[in-house]
Amino acid sequence: MGRQASTVLGRQRRHTRIRKLVVGTPDRPRLAVFRSARHIYAQIIDDAAGRTLVAASSLSPEFKAQGFKGKKVDAAKLVGALVAEKALAARIQQVVFDRGGYKYHGRVKALAAAARDKGLRF
Repeated sequence: MGRQASTVLGRQRRHTRIRKLVVGTPDRPRLAVFRSARHIYAQIIDDAAGRTLVAASSLSPEFKAQGFKGKKVDAAKLVGALVAEKALAARIQQVVFDRGGYKYHGRVKALAAAARDKGLRF
């Protein structure tokens, strides 16, 4: 097993361990983050119904309409702001944060901070 495979498997194990504790309910859904090498994705999920309520990513049309050209951390901040705006428009004010097995720093931390700054409560 190579280094990349073991890194991915370790993240998946951590995410499974986190998901035992972090559950999205209808009144407090889960804000899940996925981070790839080039992009970042965030979605707000109601686990009880098994539905995605709100989603935003660095590939979404709203993101691309801003004409963003910059660093990945800055892109994560913009995605966090987008997902928070969509959530507040859908009358979701409070969420539980699921970091997806990633360390809480860099792009994941920037996304969470931007969502908090826009008014989403964790």
